[in-house]
Amino acid sequence: MDKVIRDVKFKGDFKAFVSFLRTDPQFHPKTGDELLKDAAFIAKTIEGKLPALFGKLPRQPFTVVAVPEYLAPNYTSGRYSGAPISSKQAGEYWVNTSNLPNRTLYTLESLTLHEAVPGHHLQKSLTQELPNVPEFRRTLYINAFGEGWGLYSEYLGHEMGMYKDPYSLFGRLTYEMWRACRLVIDVGIHTKGWTREQAVTYLADNTALSLLEVNTEVNRYILWPGQALAYKMGELKIKEMRRKAEAALQADFDVRAFHDMVLSNGTVTLTILEKMTDRFIKEQQEKAKKKKA
Repeated sequence: MDKVIRDVKFKGDFKAFVSFLRTDPQFHPKTGDELLKDAAFIAKTIEGKLPALFGKLPRQPFTVVAVPEYLAPNYTSGRYSGAPISSKQAGEYWVNTSNLPNRTLYTLESLTLHEAVPGHHLQKSLTQELPNVPEFRRTLYINAFGEGWGLYSEYLGHEMGMYKDPYSLFGRLTYEMWRACRLVIDVGIHTKGWTREQAVTYLADNTALSLLEVNTEVNRYILWPGQALAYKMGELKIKEMRRKAEAALQADFDVRAFHDMVLSNGTVTLTILEKMTDRFIKEQQEKAKKKKA
């Protein structure tokens, strides 16, 4: 984050740069339609890059819509809202168009990667297509896996060539810092006696999230112990399994096959994901031997 500040030749410290991002009009949409159009363009750009990283893509499309008005004032900046694959509806990537001075364009790439593709839309739509499994398996959602995949999808933005704009890169990094901060906040609130004010100050001082988002998020951590920790646990495990497969397979590692494997059984526990990875490595090694024979 400090490097980005130097690269854009900003005159001031971290706190001043965050204040600049939160208040300068260039970093905030002027209208709800502008925000939706930007989100849709980013989503479509990402879709064009998916075949390089995934062998299997879902049949169900998705659209970009505003968060419903009745929810928007106290809602997050974005969310994925799925639809049954048997219905006549597409999945929906919700973007919050209320309170526009608190909606930040520099975090929109990370948000879209997480909530739409290759994040929750791709993940949940593929899960609905699972053949020969009980119905509950198609709707099961374990936060460590599902949200871990969301964070991993933000990371994949680097491999896709997203985050080319330095401010979007700072947005990506501020999302990383946000996820680190909330590990501290969750523990602070639920085991260390932190007040709400302490949590708000900590998150506001260390990230470039809008102050509205800071307050909305802290409310969630108060009400939902451990959920924020699950995100990072899942992301770390998926990255660990990828490193394990890369090390074992080396030149035979296929990132498309790896991603297809991770999503091949829908939502699973992290222990099961480890077993799936071990089986994947063994199968890929056997395929490589046959090719060389």
